[in-house]
Amino acid sequence: MLSVGIVGLPNVGKSTLFNALTKAHAEVSNYPFCTISPNEAIVAVPDKRLYELAMMFRQERVVPATFKFVDIAGLVRNAHKGEGLGNEFLSHIRGVDAILHLVRCFQRADVAHVDGGVDPVRDVEVVELELILADLQLLQRRHGHLSKRATAGDREAKAEVAVLEKLIEWLSKGAPIRAMTVSDAEAELIKKYQLLTAKPCIYVGNVDETEESERAFSELKRWCDERGLRALKLNAKLHMELSELSEEEAEEMAEAFGIEVSALDEVVRECFKLLDAIVFFTAVGREVTAWVVERGTIAVKAAGKIHSDIERGFIRAEVIPFEVLKEVGSWEEAKQRGLVQIKGKDYIIQDGDVVYFRFHAPP
Repeated sequence: MLSVGIVGLPNVGKSTLFNALTKAHAEVSNYPFCTISPNEAIVAVPDKRLYELAMMFRQERVVPATFKFVDIAGLVRNAHKGEGLGNEFLSHIRGVDAILHLVRCFQRADVAHVDGGVDPVRDVEVVELELILADLQLLQRRHGHLSKRATAGDREAKAEVAVLEKLIEWLSKGAPIRAMTVSDAEAELIKKYQLLTAKPCIYVGNVDETEESERAFSELKRWCDERGLRALKLNAKLHMELSELSEEEAEEMAEAFGIEVSALDEVVRECFKLLDAIVFFTAVGREVTAWVVERGTIAVKAAGKIHSDIERGFIRAEVIPFEVLKEVGSWEEAKQRGLVQIKGKDYIIQDGDVVYFRFHAPP
């Protein structure tokens, strides 16, 4: 399952955000290193298409697309050398597919700041530098391991060393790998290394209701804009409180504070986009299901996402884009008009495709 890790310095509100996002009950504390082992939760992706399809197909149940949020212990300066939770923290990040970097913009005297005061740009750069240094250490160790083989004439080792040297030079400039232009072959090696700075990342400013907090978020957004990065604003504490209320109570409270209840949905959707994943739909039996696949997945592999028997016995896929089906109103009407397309194994599934797989059942 695809996963997003929530990272940041201690006491920036990671566990609070995790609770708000998942309605779980990870421990929340005013002290660093409260979250010693990662908390994990499966989160549904808000998608109104699923419910519109359920009405069209008269299905009783919907199964939304999901991915995993992982709340990871706070990072401090010199984590790459083992400070704080150091390598344990970094190993947890290496296991996720994308990163939500939570940055403190709120001003609260009762919640300690590890560096003495709120400065979002400084805080972001502390974490970014630690991830760069951790990647640099990993690549330098790999380079040292392969150098002798490369010098001895091993072609594969020589080719990999050349890529490693390119990556090491880039990181040494203080730049993350995600900002680097690489070839397809280099991208495959990077994927194998699970480099921290190669993972897609979104930045979320954790704010409160003060003007100082708004100014702090503006600084974070300016930093992100200068680098072509995405920055979102969220009051994690308030949204955690909203998540514990009924829908009606949450709407009333949100209106009183002048915020959108759907702000959490925006964070979830943006994280899902970050994973470069798409959704296709099936309506079989009594349920409509949203299936998550990587962009570029072919039909036969998408069939395997549902069941290996469907992949092995694949005959064809009957496909119609959601928007076309919505306009027509029903699968039967779409078939009569010739709008349901017949696709083979190599058809690349598109976001929003509604698919019916035909297959040979195994003996």
